[in-house]
Amino acid sequence: MPSGKAGFHKNADCAGLFTDHDPEKQFKDLKEIGHGSFGAVYYAKHVKTGEVVAIKKMSFSGKQSAEKWADIVREVKFLKQCKHQNTISYKSCYLKEHTAWLVMEYCVGSCSDVLEVHKKPLAEKEIAAVCKGSLNGLSYLHSNDKIHRDVKAGNVLLTEDGVVKLADFGSASILSPANSFVGTPYWMAPEVILAMDEGQYDGKVDVWSLGITCIELAERKPPLFNMNAMSALYHIAQNDPPALSTDGWSASFKQFISKCLEKNPPDRPSSQELLPHEFLTQHQQKNVLKELVQRTKSQVRALDNMNYKRVKKIFMNDGTTGVEDSSSFDNDDDASSQAGVSNNKTASVQSHGSSISSNHNSSTESIPGATAESKRKAEVKENIAKDDDVISLFTPKKDGEEDERFATIRPINAILRQREQHQSNDDFREQMNVYKQMRQQHQKQLLQLENKLKNEMNEHRKQLDREYEQQVHQFDREMEKLKSKHKTDYEQKLRQFATDERKLTKQIKEQHENEMKMCATKQKTAYKNNKSKFKKDLREGKIDHSKYRDEKGKVAADQQHFTQTKLKEHKDYLEAEIRKFRRQQIVHRHDLEAKLLREEMDKLGGQKDQAHEMLVRHHECTQDMEFRHLEMVQKMRLDHQKTQQSTEWSNQMEYNKRAELDLKRRHMMEQKQQPKTLKAQELKIKKQFHDTVKIQYRQYKAYQKQVLQTAPKENHKELIETFKEDRNRKMADLKLQYDQSIYDMLQRQS
Repeated sequence: MPSGKAGFHKNADCAGLFTDHDPEKQFKDLKEIGHGSFGAVYYAKHVKTGEVVAIKKMSFSGKQSAEKWADIVREVKFLKQCKHQNTISYKSCYLKEHTAWLVMEYCVGSCSDVLEVHKKPLAEKEIAAVCKGSLNGLSYLHSNDKIHRDVKAGNVLLTEDGVVKLADFGSASILSPANSFVGTPYWMAPEVILAMDEGQYDGKVDVWSLGITCIELAERKPPLFNMNAMSALYHIAQNDPPALSTDGWSASFKQFISKCLEKNPPDRPSSQELLPHEFLTQHQQKNVLKELVQRTKSQVRALDNMNYKRVKKIFMNDGTTGVEDSSSFDNDDDASSQAGVSNNKTASVQSHGSSISSNHNSSTESIPGATAESKRKAEVKENIAKDDDVISLFTPKKDGEEDERFATIRPINAILRQREQHQSNDDFREQMNVYKQMRQQHQKQLLQLENKLKNEMNEHRKQLDREYEQQVHQFDREMEKLKSKHKTDYEQKLRQFATDERKLTKQIKEQHENEMKMCATKQKTAYKNNKSKFKKDLREGKIDHSKYRDEKGKVAADQQHFTQTKLKEHKDYLEAEIRKFRRQQIVHRHDLEAKLLREEMDKLGGQKDQAHEMLVRHHECTQDMEFRHLEMVQKMRLDHQKTQQSTEWSNQMEYNKRAELDLKRRHMMEQKQQPKTLKAQELKIKKQFHDTVKIQYRQYKAYQKQVLQTAPKENHKELIETFKEDRNRKMADLKLQYDQSIYDMLQRQS
């Protein structure tokens, strides 16, 4: 927040938002036209261009100055980004010490002012026209991811041509979705009320507020308005959506409201989806609001005149002196009122400008109470002397000078009453601010706790994951080690099988070789014996040489055949033995593989059991932590709920106390008979006001005569009208001071 005008440029977020010029030199004729918790709104004219504007003065000093400054910056940014025919236009923004001057487009009043003036609901076609313009503005905002968050009749303004303008973006959100608890209680959507506890919301909250505004325009008050605002928040969040309580409305209007007030946000239509609704298209909306504005301005003039006559009757009916003055001044009033009927722009000068406001404040403070009569008389005289400054404001205008009067649909009493209500409702606004801050603080604390617990849980899970990963890696290493051992044993066994096979083959071959050697020796011996026998037979002549050779060849062939047969038998035997051995090896290898696989499965099963035990332990540990976290969160929620209920209870008690005091005040004011002492004191106060009124009448009459003598004749009507408007304002102000003095007197007596 800037510590003065020199510091705000240093903030990068504020660059280009504010102008360096002195606003008091840029604008003139400031007249208060509204008042709220933020400050006051003024009618003004640009000195150079003569453009009529509205200036919203927002102070960011005192308590919570940083938050106020942030709200001002947000509103200026929001308004500067809005460029639509149904949103209020941004002009500029200035800084004057610790006050921001937000300059905007000027409008004649709000829909709430229309209800206040006519004291009756709007017609259905007028409500349709207001909804049409409002939805166009909301559709523009929502399409740009913006939320108004405070749609109500008081924030739906009307221009003199009947154009609807959305205003008061002090609660608006530049980002959608949002989750802040802001807005006016009776118009809040349920999801805004629950935003502290349940997530976010979007632009459809404005659609809900528009539905409540429709009921407000149709019944003059929003639902639950007779209830304390704190209680209304609970009813809005928990009860069924409200509906029209009066008859005579069309089915399309009721359906339009029911669509706007759909409690489930996903089922609620958007602003763009509502534009083609039958309720908005069936009515001819051309010039409807323009005619309404003109009727309201005429009614405002009539109300101001009626209030003036009522106040004059109170202050002048019991006096004998000054009657001639008042009657002569009344003649001027009648002439000016007849001359100004056709000019609706002179509806009502609502309040003082910057030069008048100090005079008004001094006159307000100088009105006497029920004691210290001499002091009161002195203060009244001082007030009358200060009122001379008022007359100096109505100097004759030069040729070509613009008319300084302004169009409005707000009666003088409405502005004065709003100012008084603002002062009397400081406690309620403070309660709401404290309540909102408490809810925001609770949300912040809960969010911090949840983040802390979330981080703790994340660290816990990371630790458990690391422990589990370490065990998994250990299991993998053990399994790899076991597999490596099995592989080594298996390969060693295979090598042993190969060695045994070679040994067996070698052994059988050696055995066969020995057999073959023995066979060869036997064959050789048999061949020698046969040969010797054949030789003997040949010598003896039993066989001849041919037979000898044949017999010898036959023996050799038999031996060779025997040898081949023997070799074949050896080969078959070797192959059979090898196959037999290999079958045995396969069986042994299968048994080995089964054994190794069983060992591996047993190892894996043991690891799974250990992992399961660890996961169960982790689950129990995590579950205990989650239970502990839930207990902490629920304990904080319970503490917050107790604090909230205690605050709401105290607020309700204060509300009941204020309501009781207000009822007592009304009862006392409605009492027809009062003690003689009170009557006497009341007559004293009335006489003092009567003297003040007489002096003002004389001053107005003398100055009017002086001005009319020097001013051009064609300007007489406007000057007379200006005198009349200022006189009405002063009389309304005096009436308010008179009522307050009577009330203070009764309070002291009681």
